[in-house]
Amino acid sequence: MSGFNLRFLGHSTVRIDLGGRVVLTDPVLTARVGGLTRVVPVPARETYEDVDLVLLSHLHGDHLHLPSLELLGRRTRIVVPRGAGAWLAKKGFANVEEIAPGETLTEGALEITATKAVHSGHRWGPRLTHGPQSPAIGHLIRTGDTKIYHAGDTDLFDEMADFGPVDVALLPVWGWGPNLGPGHLDPARAATAAGIVQARAVVPVHWGTLAVPGLKRTARMRRLLADPPRVFAAEVRNQGVATEVLFTEPGADVVLPAREDRA
Repeated sequence: MSGFNLRFLGHSTVRIDLGGRVVLTDPVLTARVGGLTRVVPVPARETYEDVDLVLLSHLHGDHLHLPSLELLGRRTRIVVPRGAGAWLAKKGFANVEEIAPGETLTEGALEITATKAVHSGHRWGPRLTHGPQSPAIGHLIRTGDTKIYHAGDTDLFDEMADFGPVDVALLPVWGWGPNLGPGHLDPARAATAAGIVQARAVVPVHWGTLAVPGLKRTARMRRLLADPPRVFAAEVRNQGVATEVLFTEPGADVVLPAREDRA
């Protein structure tokens, strides 16, 4: 693969340099996120200060993180799920747009199409009915002959088959706690998703970045901060999925395979 670059900044935050634009997914850029602490270094400012477009998959605080958005600047173009724009604009952000599954917008040469996701869209969690809410989404990011799938948070769903083939899928493989609630992919289900979307390569995300203070010192939590992408790679092999796992530690550039290697 050539013509674009990816950098995994931690959790679900990926910097995408594609088509002459810089896109950031679900930015989490600070040492704390609510009651969670960051267990890897915060990204250097130069990794995000030139961002053109921010894509937000849903309203949960580890994906739509207001202090991180403030670091990017209140005039940065931010795309949110349809129904969340007015709420975010009231927080002082001046360049907010909405998108719903099946809708497409452009940023220079890029086309961004929102996709379905199966995940709670409520700001405070799936069991509450008051407060901001909008459906969770994913994104297909395209230019020329390159297509990237940003899944956001989601469980498996049949329509994933309509997205592929994709050059790279950014797939969540865990979370930040000792257990996963509904609407998430674990390593085995993420491997299945990679096959469904016919991903030529996958960057496992949503792991190894945030933890509940105190829990990160337990042996089980230390394993959960390190093992999910490795288990995902094993599941890819066990399921016979024809994809390349681009294992990347939080904060590092993604080493992309040469396009001819993926013929």
